[in-house]
Amino acid sequence: MSTNISKQKRDDLLAKIEQIKTYIQKSEYDQNITTLLQYLNELTKEVNGKKYGLVFEEHREKIDEQLENSLPVFTEEKDLFIDNGGQMNFLIEGDNLASLKLLEKTHKGKIDVIYIDPPYNTGNKDFVYDDSFVDGEDSFRHSKWCSFITKRLEIAQKLLKETGIIFISIDDNEYAPLKIICDDIFGETNRISTHHIQVRYDNKSLNEKKAFQECLEYVLIYAKKGQCFIPNQPTEDYSIEPFVYEIKETGDKEEITLGKKKVTIFKKGNYEITKHDKPSTSFLKGTWASGSVVKGNTSGKFFETYLKPRKEIDGLETLYKVEGIGEDGLGFRYFTGPLKATATQGIFYSGIPLSRLEELKTGSSKKYKTISNYYDFSADFGNIRQEGGVPFNSGKKPIKMIRQFLNYHKSKNITVLDFFAGSGSTGHAVLSLNNEDNGKRKFILCTNNENNICRDITYARMVNILTKNNLSGSLKYFRVDFIPITEKEYYEYADKLLLNIRELVELENALNFTGNKKIAIVLTDTELEEFCSSINEKSECHTAYIGHNVLLTKEQKSLFKVNNIKIKIIPEYYYPELNG
Repeated sequence: MSTNISKQKRDDLLAKIEQIKTYIQKSEYDQNITTLLQYLNELTKEVNGKKYGLVFEEHREKIDEQLENSLPVFTEEKDLFIDNGGQMNFLIEGDNLASLKLLEKTHKGKIDVIYIDPPYNTGNKDFVYDDSFVDGEDSFRHSKWCSFITKRLEIAQKLLKETGIIFISIDDNEYAPLKIICDDIFGETNRISTHHIQVRYDNKSLNEKKAFQECLEYVLIYAKKGQCFIPNQPTEDYSIEPFVYEIKETGDKEEITLGKKKVTIFKKGNYEITKHDKPSTSFLKGTWASGSVVKGNTSGKFFETYLKPRKEIDGLETLYKVEGIGEDGLGFRYFTGPLKATATQGIFYSGIPLSRLEELKTGSSKKYKTISNYYDFSADFGNIRQEGGVPFNSGKKPIKMIRQFLNYHKSKNITVLDFFAGSGSTGHAVLSLNNEDNGKRKFILCTNNENNICRDITYARMVNILTKNNLSGSLKYFRVDFIPITEKEYYEYADKLLLNIRELVELENALNFTGNKKIAIVLTDTELEEFCSSINEKSECHTAYIGHNVLLTKEQKSLFKVNNIKIKIIPEYYYPELNG
């Protein structure tokens, strides 16, 4: 048994802390003693803390302080609304940590797919932290990045549905710490794959001074719960081409029992194996009992455990008929032992599974193909500069790649989130995929407006693809604002919060109140009275969203019912501060 040296050191340190506490407790109590004991308890808690994982210096961002002193709200830029039919999508301008905090109110456990392309922290001014570029000389650049991404991924995990999945693009600079962070937040057993993406041709060097060329980037893929996510695997027609073998028993045999199964042994010359030119559903397929087959296949395991050791007993080219194995309805499975003295592996022969036979009788049978973890997108990365009709110097991802990731989800009616939206490739991918397969996917994009990227790049791209490329879909543009709350009573800012409830209702339900006669929103008692007084003029309205603190009288409820208007109560978790 190995010795846990770290535990020994930890236990020794804890024992010393207890000795100090015992000594202090014997002293006369005063405020200093109480404070010292509190410090020692904090030390004990720290020593007993996490023992495995990534260690980094936790850093505080400006946005952390802003979120402590203010409440984030969404304010719509109504002039930037794009009404183009289809699904309602959202573009959010502002620090993505504030956006995620608000999304936690509206979309906790509701996001199907997240794709993000965070800054790679190359040291070449690609990562902005507190309004400043983090360069290669910053001794805390890795800790700052880890602290930055961890806070955002912790919220992302909460946003995913039980069947949800997240894709994270990264390169060599932060791949190793990111995987440890994701293993901790999402769970190591929930890692679905690490895709290796070729992003440039292997003969195209970026820097002649470098001896080694980096051609690959990575996409870490995690499910919220691995057992709940069922990927949309590619399929191919089930082929009967391998089923060409026919076996006939022609001579003497010997019966024995192996592994509680009846085994009939036919020595060489007492059986015939014919390989036909054309396949048939009544013939058998031969499979070598080797490699992964002997670990994950019932027939392979039986050969490895019971038949392989009989080479010296039964000789070469022996046929074994094992009862009670197989799903082909035969009730048995044939095996042949090694054919040469130097060989150790054999072959087992199986028929077409009964379930496959039934499918073939009714038409065709589909077979699932595995999803590879390597893809060559070098050509797509090479031709990406003008994709979407907007220039973007670096970091842009091809929509072909993102479309592939979206297609891993079986549903065409999903909500997709990208909180490092950049040039808007994820939104473009969603819209183009909907256009291709008549899907109803919708997206939420979040990005800051550094160098006017949100308005001049992300939004401009959405305008291009929605209005110029004739893709179906509408877009609302929200901006993150802040309402100061420091040293204020709730009633001093409650009215301001109330003004921003509408955006949260629109975001959560993917709808638009502006100019929409089919739905209404009522946030105050005064608005309720006005709505009821003119309800006969609202013949097109079928749903009214009512503030949770607006109480309807029996008469008002009856009025809604008579006019076939469904009442939906706006959840109080949007802003519990409104409750006082």
